[in-house]
Amino acid sequence: MTVRVTLNCQLKPGSVESLTPFLAENLPNVRGFNGCMSVKVFFDIDQKEMLLEEEWISLNQHKEYMKYITDNGVLAELASFFEQPPVVKYFEKEMI
Repeated sequence: MTVRVTLNCQLKPGSVESLTPFLAENLPNVRGFNGCMSVKVFFDIDQKEMLLEEEWISLNQHKEYMKYITDNGVLAELASFFEQPPVVKYFEKEMI
């Protein structure tokens, strides 16, 4: 069963200009990680918000990815663009 992960991120003022190249460099790594099916990025510039919408084959594979970016420092670098920790939610796809 696939898992949808959303991260709603409140951005620091003026951070979009430096966040965009960071995402361009790092999103291919996310998309290529074992278990990642897709990653989409949405911005609400007026509200200084970014939404990351990811789909993973399993929750465990997403957790493996989170450990990987924690260990290599990418998560800390990403968090430096945020006013506060992101709101992370997990949704399982219902088979109706």
